[in-house]
Amino acid sequence: MKISVQAVVLSGGAGTRLWPFSREAYPKQFLPLTGERSLFQETVYRVLSMDAPKNDLELLSPLVVCNEMHRFIVAEQLRQMGLEQSAILLEPIGRNTAPAVTLAALQASELERDPVLVVLPSDHHVANVVEFQARLSKAVELAAKGDVVTFGIVVQKPETGFGYIRRGQEIADGVFVLDGFTEKPDARTAAEYLASGRYFWNSGIFVLRASVWLEQIGRYHPAILDSCKAALSAAKRDGDFIRVDKEAFTQCPSDSIDYAVMEKLDQGAEGGPRGTVLSLDVGWSDLGSWPALSTVKPMDDYGNVTIGDIFLKDTRNSLLYSQSRFLAAVGLEDVVVIETTDAVLVAHKDRAQDVKVITEYLKKANRSEHVFHTKVHRPWGDYESIDNGSRYQVKRLTIKPGATLSLQMHHHRAEHWIVVKGTARVTRGEETFLLTENESTYIPLGIKHRLENPGTIPLEIIEVQSGSYLGEDDIVRFEDRYHRLESQ
Repeated sequence: MKISVQAVVLSGGAGTRLWPFSREAYPKQFLPLTGERSLFQETVYRVLSMDAPKNDLELLSPLVVCNEMHRFIVAEQLRQMGLEQSAILLEPIGRNTAPAVTLAALQASELERDPVLVVLPSDHHVANVVEFQARLSKAVELAAKGDVVTFGIVVQKPETGFGYIRRGQEIADGVFVLDGFTEKPDARTAAEYLASGRYFWNSGIFVLRASVWLEQIGRYHPAILDSCKAALSAAKRDGDFIRVDKEAFTQCPSDSIDYAVMEKLDQGAEGGPRGTVLSLDVGWSDLGSWPALSTVKPMDDYGNVTIGDIFLKDTRNSLLYSQSRFLAAVGLEDVVVIETTDAVLVAHKDRAQDVKVITEYLKKANRSEHVFHTKVHRPWGDYESIDNGSRYQVKRLTIKPGATLSLQMHHHRAEHWIVVKGTARVTRGEETFLLTENESTYIPLGIKHRLENPGTIPLEIIEVQSGSYLGEDDIVRFEDRYHRLESQ
């Protein structure tokens, strides 16, 4: 009998430690940091590319839990993988991982199935995918019989940035009874963990049946289960998006999978499932800092990792990443230099974890560099800021074939559109007309308007805005196929 396997991808992080590449509106999991696919896509691929017939598995479409801001990015990246039927659960507010998994388990059980859930953070890197899949197959086999399984990463060094798992008796090759979880240790304790050989890094990956999770969360944290049931029963369906009810979900306690359930299992609660930990040695990284990225990229003979248009002279053990221009470094050692179109980070490798203080400063200063890139993604395509001044702003808009912007108007700005590629259908007040390459039009302040791409190639527009206020929140929407709020 085939085992149904449901990947549950948790995609709620902001990835602030990889600023300036990672931003709140487009965090690290959606970036192609290690290959052609994004980390999010690689996470999905690792499960869906398993040899299902060999392992007697039925691989279900993935279920993603993310926040409202990232919903269109998730949908687009799944579409690029040919996965247009996946369910995307939208959390109206962050409540940590235990409620997220509870929502996913309830949703996965809707069709009277009891799949094995493979719960995965969306921002990890795995070098040896084949070995990971072999270990995952073993975890699914154990979970199908009722175990609650987690993966323990084989410790390579006394790392203070990870939580740890303590293993108990070995019950099969590389399979152990779960004996305990510990918080991030200090350097001395981390060294003791490494020397003992009894500890793993906590991967944050869990494998268990949906019914087992619902039974255990109801047993140990019934308030989470009740809130999630109420929030999901009142959810609104919007295509692949499932909008969890905000009022009910706001009442849900915040807790992690570890605290809410897993730590109870390591205490051997009577009548509960067995907690199991599988060792995992697959070149795993959570890419939690810029130096961590250095460990998964090729190095030159001097320990440098370079990405982009880079020139080095007498530079060692450094990471240099250039997104948009020529970057040169002379006489440097143990530094991180990250260049984007609107920000540059320079830090010593030992201080790379402190990047968060920069995003905190940007928030307090009411700036936007911690939230958006110069290129901002929208469900219809993207726009990129080219130039701006006190009363004007120039953007490049790229509209996907068949996509349509909302019917909208602005109180404080007028717009001039110039078509540089493709064909545009323009609604301006009561008239609708086509514009082709090198043609333009003017949208006066206060006039309803819409921009569409009726063609089969991307439409590129240069938009010049002028007026007393140019913020993205100066949008009044009358019709929108994407059901967005005014500023989205």
